[in-house]
Amino acid sequence: MRIISIANQKGGCGKTTSAVNLAAALAGNGRKVLLIDFDPQAHATVGLNVEAKKNIYHCLSKLTPQKAALQDIIVNVTTNFDIAPSEIILTTLEQELANEIGRESRLQETLASILNSNYDYIIIDCPPNLGILTVNAICASNEVIIPVEPSRFSLEGLGRLVDIINLIKDRLDHRVEFKVLVTIFDSRLKYAFKILADLRNRIRENMFSTIIHVNVKLKESQSFGCSVLDFDKYSRGAKDYYSLSKEVIKAEVPSEPLKAKIQELIEEHLPKLTEITVKLNLDLPGAREVYVLGDFNDWRTDKDAAMADDNGRWVKSLKLGAGLYRYRFIVDGKWITDPQNPFQEKNPYGEFDSLLKIEES
Repeated sequence: MRIISIANQKGGCGKTTSAVNLAAALAGNGRKVLLIDFDPQAHATVGLNVEAKKNIYHCLSKLTPQKAALQDIIVNVTTNFDIAPSEIILTTLEQELANEIGRESRLQETLASILNSNYDYIIIDCPPNLGILTVNAICASNEVIIPVEPSRFSLEGLGRLVDIINLIKDRLDHRVEFKVLVTIFDSRLKYAFKILADLRNRIRENMFSTIIHVNVKLKESQSFGCSVLDFDKYSRGAKDYYSLSKEVIKAEVPSEPLKAKIQELIEEHLPKLTEITVKLNLDLPGAREVYVLGDFNDWRTDKDAAMADDNGRWVKSLKLGAGLYRYRFIVDGKWITDPQNPFQEKNPYGEFDSLLKIEES
């Protein structure tokens, strides 16, 4: 089981949007997911149109006469997707825990009751501050996702949250991995590209390749009480969070014996494929940033997908084995097919991918 907190003390950075839609996308990929709304504002609860008599406060507080077990407050949202709802009363828990020994581990103790359940993921939507609730969430997690919008204020807030993560590691001996997720990215703004480039130059290894772009469907889905994947699965927002879920899933590490068995099967049953070098190029003198994404790189927007600028001609060499590959380009944040390749096929989102077929030699 992986426990992931979505945290940032700055509001308006897409924190709850990311928690809800990542949980939904993971569920859509066949993972069993519990979303814990740990924000007293209860935006995740409201955004999924959930009403409940008891919430996460009743599991954590020792003062409430309506004490409840975590299993008893969980509400099913859709297939594979459950939520532990929140409410404004959760704000009083900060005061209750203020002078209590071991206050930072209250949520961790509560989650212990479901560690042997069939959940693959627990996603925790943290409040927009660095108080005791957020510290509780980080202490209960083994990973933290930090949503960051491309702005100076977000960068400053990122530094403070990383300081808290390091403080928890040093003082409580609890180590968590963190990754930054760029959200609310507007490809029309040069400043957004500048902030993105600065982030990649400094902390590329701690960033997701996926970028969450500005998309009105993300806000509209909240009004309809569902995730963007259920509201409009063909929207840009749905595609972005589906891509994020694939990145998260890719980090799942099988046990060493299983990895060894898989490698044995590969070596025993799969033929050795001869790779050939394929060169892709685009003539785009005015472009600032060009990537090629496809089946050959798991559709990841990272440094290996970046194309090189050769005086306005963007080029990329790929070593590929025999097979049929879908691919597209991202030019300054916009998807395009290969204008030099007439072979295309419609993808599940109703758009077209270019096709590249490599014959066996």
